[in-house]
Amino acid sequence: MIYQAYQSSVDAFEPIRAMARAFGGALPELAPGQIEAGSFRGSWLRNVWAACHIVARGGFSHVRPNFGITSVRVGKATVDVTEEAVLRTPFATLLRFRKDWSKPHPKVLLVAPMSGHFATLLRATVKTMLPEHDVYLTDWHNARDIPVDHGRFGLDEYSEHVIHFLEAMGPGAHLVAVCQPCVQALVAIAVMAAEKNPARPASMTLMAGPIDTRINPGKVNELAQSQTIEWFEKNLIDSVPGRYRGAYRKVYPGFLQIMAFMAMNPDRHATAQGDLWNSLVRGDWKKAGSIKAFYDEYLAVLDLPAEFYLETVRSVFQEHTLPRGLMTYHGKPIDLGAIRDTALLTIEGEKDDICPVGQTVVVHDMLTGLKPSLKQHYLQPDAGHYGVFSGRRWENQVFPQLRDFIRAHD
Repeated sequence: MIYQAYQSSVDAFEPIRAMARAFGGALPELAPGQIEAGSFRGSWLRNVWAACHIVARGGFSHVRPNFGITSVRVGKATVDVTEEAVLRTPFATLLRFRKDWSKPHPKVLLVAPMSGHFATLLRATVKTMLPEHDVYLTDWHNARDIPVDHGRFGLDEYSEHVIHFLEAMGPGAHLVAVCQPCVQALVAIAVMAAEKNPARPASMTLMAGPIDTRINPGKVNELAQSQTIEWFEKNLIDSVPGRYRGAYRKVYPGFLQIMAFMAMNPDRHATAQGDLWNSLVRGDWKKAGSIKAFYDEYLAVLDLPAEFYLETVRSVFQEHTLPRGLMTYHGKPIDLGAIRDTALLTIEGEKDDICPVGQTVVVHDMLTGLKPSLKQHYLQPDAGHYGVFSGRRWENQVFPQLRDFIRAHD
């Protein structure tokens, strides 16, 4: 009922959005010269136009935005970049950002979170790494577009995808997991190590991931602990409406996840919308464009398979099966001690309120088979969650640590 009620509200609001788009688009033609920056005669018209703009943009998108990375600077040269689907399953695509560059760079698999956003959330991460790395990415598909006959997708299937993608890339690759998939990536590497899989990565970087959420619990952890798993299944899981390809698949709707994230910092998002309004009225197109670009990405939502969401809540946030040595992969116990030759880098943000300090670095104590010389940790001062993998701190302070670590173990 949750999904159907949401869909009904979206359908009911769409005519209003369409009218706002039409009128906002026509207003500059109806009042030429009175919308542009500096035209004080048209200040009230810019208010109307800005209102149309805000209303037209209201709501979520369920379509993956484009990465839009067509070229990159490598040294003094600008080289073309093309997206290449290396391997595709019903649930994900192994996406390579192929550079028109002949010299080899370290192969890196970026493991994107499946947490309500599309993998384009890591666009800035990709762009920063691309000049010096051969970048691959787990491009997760929207569960509402995956027919039910393709079966389940839970924690095991996630780790299984990581293994298959590393195998497709071949030996010597490096893995970088961002946020929520740090657990599944670690499981995948432990399985590959135990099986002596030749495609196991040379290094793994776990960035702001919930390895042990008992440490320094934040708002996300408290929410997960506040209800039983049966409550989450009853109140947050619903079926995809019949109009979509994934009709009747059980999902955790992405709009619920993003609404929960926004509820953690409502003042920040309200202020941003006010800033967008003011920027449009003043004619500050650069600032308005920056705000719109962020929310175009942030409000593009991806539905999660119900199995994956419920297993994550229960195993990672309620029962803490990995740090307690109880996690399994397809029914078999996980042996983290089997990891002996995959170097480890952990990265945390000092002001992270989604995955607080301590929850990731704890993995150093859990990898008992890995020599201290193969372990490294970096704490980024003043960085929140997103600052660990995007923005100026990521580019200027975090990335150099990651780059040098990968070089040292390539």
